[in-house]
Amino acid sequence: MTSFDSMWASILDVGRATTGGYRRFAWNDADMTLREWFTGAATDRGMSVDEDRNGNVWAWWMPDGWEGDPTDAFVTGSHLDSVPDGGAYDGPLGVVSSFIAVDILRARGVVPVKPIAVTAFSDEEGARFGVACVGSQLTTGALTPERARGLRDADGITLAEALTRSGRNPSHIGTDPTLTDRVGVYVELHVEQGRGLDLVDQPIAVASSIWPHGRWLFSFTGEANHAGATRLVDRRDPMLAFASSVHTARGAATLHDAVATFGKVRVLPNGANAIPSEVLAWLDARAADEATLTAMVDQISAEARKYAETDGIGLAIEAESVTPIVEFPADTRQRLQTALGHLGEIPVLPTAAGHDAGILSAKVPTAMLFVRNPTGVSHSPLEFADAADCHRGAEALADVMADWVSGQRDQ
Repeated sequence: MTSFDSMWASILDVGRATTGGYRRFAWNDADMTLREWFTGAATDRGMSVDEDRNGNVWAWWMPDGWEGDPTDAFVTGSHLDSVPDGGAYDGPLGVVSSFIAVDILRARGVVPVKPIAVTAFSDEEGARFGVACVGSQLTTGALTPERARGLRDADGITLAEALTRSGRNPSHIGTDPTLTDRVGVYVELHVEQGRGLDLVDQPIAVASSIWPHGRWLFSFTGEANHAGATRLVDRRDPMLAFASSVHTARGAATLHDAVATFGKVRVLPNGANAIPSEVLAWLDARAADEATLTAMVDQISAEARKYAETDGIGLAIEAESVTPIVEFPADTRQRLQTALGHLGEIPVLPTAAGHDAGILSAKVPTAMLFVRNPTGVSHSPLEFADAADCHRGAEALADVMADWVSGQRDQ
């Protein structure tokens, strides 16, 4: 049986930048290398591998004597891509733990009566094309193929072009009509993005919900001009309205007990001695409920329009993606807690981070397990989980997996 530590070490150098963080973006070289690694890990375990029409990869452990397509499967996994200079654990921890959970079941002599799948969903972070959870959104129909094919990266390459370059056919992407038949439940293990577990000194938690969240593109349009020769009164500088909007976002988030972040900015023409002609800024906003999220974004947008009007610049605001609140099913959540009852009382925590489990929840039963993050830092090279907690996470996932597939009780 492969140890967690050796399997984890086998991918640590893939896509690592000089910052110590990772640049594993959809369909880049690192992503393709990790896809090959996934196939190798599955093959080593005698699991069959397929890639669906949206680039999501699946490794299958079928019960002895099973004939035909998989149905009512226990599916687990996560994603392998990263945000720019992201940490090692966000996504890959769930995929590695899933393969190790398969190893643990086999070592225990568990004979599954239902199919088991380990999956890695494509482009969960949206770092390259700007929309998160592309693979799972396409699969569930939340993202249309037409819009997906037209998404562009910073170099102007469309998703359709990237798929073609990687040997895929972009005309094939779209809703998977077999999803609800194949998947009985999807359980995603993930490093906690926050310090909830650390604060209660527990290694494992079950997720209760995912906050509603979204991304909005603010396009501030002014007039390029010389930074030295243009009088202040003659300027149409979009940077001023953008800067004021950043402060507004922080105040609105505080007022609504939520979070709002302008974390990605593109400035044109981006010269040190030039007044910008345009500032493109992406707002990430999240709140405990949808009404609060809407109110906060409306406030930020209204204030930004006032700043733009005062400075004589244009402003267009586009909602690139909005995900409603996800309440994980109480019966599924309780089943996880029961399967892990031997560990004592398992904390149940919400999360403000988006996940493929949240997207899939619209079509199939889903649940999540969190592994302690002692610092709470995520989307950063400093992201961390202790090895002992990672081992506990894989064991906990194996316990849940065994409960679903061993045939000892009905779902």
